[in-house]
Amino acid sequence: MDTIAPNRSLLDRMAGAARLDIEVYEEVEHDPTATSQAAIVVGLVALAAAIGGAGSGGAAFFGGVVATYAGWLLWSGIIYLIGAHLMGGTATWGEVLRTVGFAQSPGVLYVLAILPLIGGVIEAAVFVWLLVAVFIAIRQALDVGNGAAALTAVLGWIPYLVVQVVVRVFTGVWPNLL
Repeated sequence: MDTIAPNRSLLDRMAGAARLDIEVYEEVEHDPTATSQAAIVVGLVALAAAIGGAGSGGAAFFGGVVATYAGWLLWSGIIYLIGAHLMGGTATWGEVLRTVGFAQSPGVLYVLAILPLIGGVIEAAVFVWLLVAVFIAIRQALDVGNGAAALTAVLGWIPYLVVQVVVRVFTGVWPNLL
C-alpha cells in the first residue's frame, strides 16, 4: 500500500482514488476541506461524460451535468442513511460525500466513450471500476466490513437508479449511473 501524504493535491488524490488506494479514501474522509475537491471531481466526470457522449447535444450536456451532481448528492445521502443508521457505520454525511465523490475519479475516462468501436467497451469498464471504487469509499468512510459495504451500496443504488430513470424520462438524457 502506498503511503499518501496528507493534503495532497487534487490530481494526486484523484490518481490515488482511481488506483483504489485506501489511504487516499481515509485522507479525504478526514479532511473537511476536501468536499470542494470532491465536487470538482464530480464536475470533471460530468464534463468527461458529456464529451464522451458529444453526439447527444446541448440539452444532454446540461441534463447530464445536473444529473451527475444530483446523483452524487442523492446516492451519498442514501449511502449515509443506510450505512450509518442500518449497518452501524460511523461516518458523517460529509465524509461519505467526499469519499464517494473521489471514488468517481476513474470516470474522467468516460471522455474516451467518444471513440468509435471501443468507446462502449471503455465506458463499461469504467463503470465497473467506479463500482469497485464506490465500494471502497463506502467501506472506508463508514468503517464497516465488506458485506455491510456491499449491501449498503446495493440498497443505496436502487432508489438512486429510480431517480436517474425519472431524470431520463424528463430530460431525454441517459446520464451515467454513477
